[in-house]
Amino acid sequence: MSETPENRLKRLRMRSMRRGTKEMDILLVRYTDAKLASMSEAELDHYETMLDENDQDLYQWISGQKDAPEQFTDLIADITKVAANALI
Repeated sequence: MSETPENRLKRLRMRSMRRGTKEMDILLVRYTDAKLASMSEAELDHYETMLDENDQDLYQWISGQKDAPEQFTDLIADITKVAANALI
């Protein structure tokens, strides 16, 4: 049985807000609230792949402490932009 689009969005949001570090929970749930519903299947696949990365690495990429791997550069930039706009 395949997953419905609605269930996939709920699952990805849950994975985004239950990361293990509060900082990543906050950053990623803001991103999912702003972007997830409008993402294509390919974009959702890419986001889900990124969620498999370690929280410490993700935080360093989003905070600019380290460069994100090339495959995630655009996605991390988008997450950073949404996080910055949420602070304004």
